[in-house]
Amino acid sequence: FLSDLLLLVLSCRAKEIKTKLGTLLQKPDSAIDFIILYPEKPEKPPKALKPSPEEALQWRDSLEKLLQNPYGLASFRSFLRSEFSEENAEFWVACEDYKKTKSPVKMAEKAKKIYEEFIQTEAPKEVNIDHFTKAVTMKNLVEPSPSSFDMAQKRIFALMEKDSLPRFVRSEFYQELIK
Repeated sequence: FLSDLLLLVLSCRAKEIKTKLGTLLQKPDSAIDFIILYPEKPEKPPKALKPSPEEALQWRDSLEKLLQNPYGLASFRSFLRSEFSEENAEFWVACEDYKKTKSPVKMAEKAKKIYEEFIQTEAPKEVNIDHFTKAVTMKNLVEPSPSSFDMAQKRIFALMEKDSLPRFVRSEFYQELIK
């Protein structure tokens, strides 16, 4: 049992190990905490929302269309989860939600949460942005506004468009969608 857990933990990235070990150390009396399930292939979202093959074909050329479609977003997130890189889509979704926030108090709360979860060094779901973008984002958070995360969100969008989207469209699940 412990050797299986060790193999699973070793397959995770360093920051995931740190997060999981922290959880395990807090609740050592519960064996259920040791069970970490990772899908072998992406989970399929509900069939009711399944797009037509023609609609799904448009996603090859437009990450924006993919992310705006609930089925497309769910499919893409499942794919990224299978590759241990879902933080990029989660950050993008969090930024979209943040931009819709009207209350300055709620905006400040959400900004702090997004920063702590995705931007700060060693964040649990730290996204891969350059130092300049991180510095600009931190400066923007002194007085949070709907555009505080724009530069970082654009960088992550470009990364997903250039890197993750091509792998997603080559995936078995996407190929099934366009049949």
